[in-house]
Amino acid sequence: DFSEAHNQLIDGFVQRFPSFSPTTLLDLGCGAADVTLRFAKRFPKAVILGLDAGANMLARAQEDILAAGLEDQITLLQAHLPHHGLTPGRFDTVVSNSLLHHLDKPATLWSSIQESGQKGAAVAVMDLLRPESQAQLTYLVERYASQAPPLLKQDFAHSLAAAYTLKEVEGQLAVAGLRLSVEAISDRHFLAWGRL
Repeated sequence: DFSEAHNQLIDGFVQRFPSFSPTTLLDLGCGAADVTLRFAKRFPKAVILGLDAGANMLARAQEDILAAGLEDQITLLQAHLPHHGLTPGRFDTVVSNSLLHHLDKPATLWSSIQESGQKGAAVAVMDLLRPESQAQLTYLVERYASQAPPLLKQDFAHSLAAAYTLKEVEGQLAVAGLRLSVEAISDRHFLAWGRL
């Protein structure tokens, strides 16, 4: 159940952009579109594109979009970053949840955001934080995934280990030339946010 974490991204976005309502929103690495759907319900006038490389994830996403009656608001695109073929500068909002730690090169995400967002676009990227020690990693897995099947517990542990620290994310943003704020918003998540 990722509802708590996914709501953190929506709430974090609303808190940091309190007077802003997206009109064109891109969700990079949308997966099964749970976050995409939450943004659509929070901002019903936004036209939203969810992008992901996984055909199975997008098939599940399409089922949930149809069940929610939001097929006129949300479109899905299967593509691999950075070669998505989208018109540069098309979106006034770019969001991403838990994609960064899956990429071979983190610069791929940051350059895709820069290319896809228009000048002044709102950006919100949430991902896992790498624990400072193996003991902390074990603690987080047991705290948040103790009831999960062994494979999911293992996946969560691997994801935590593959994640970045705040300093590493700040370094990535500096190299990319992005002036985004980076902050821990839970014991296992960070949020990078700001305007292009």
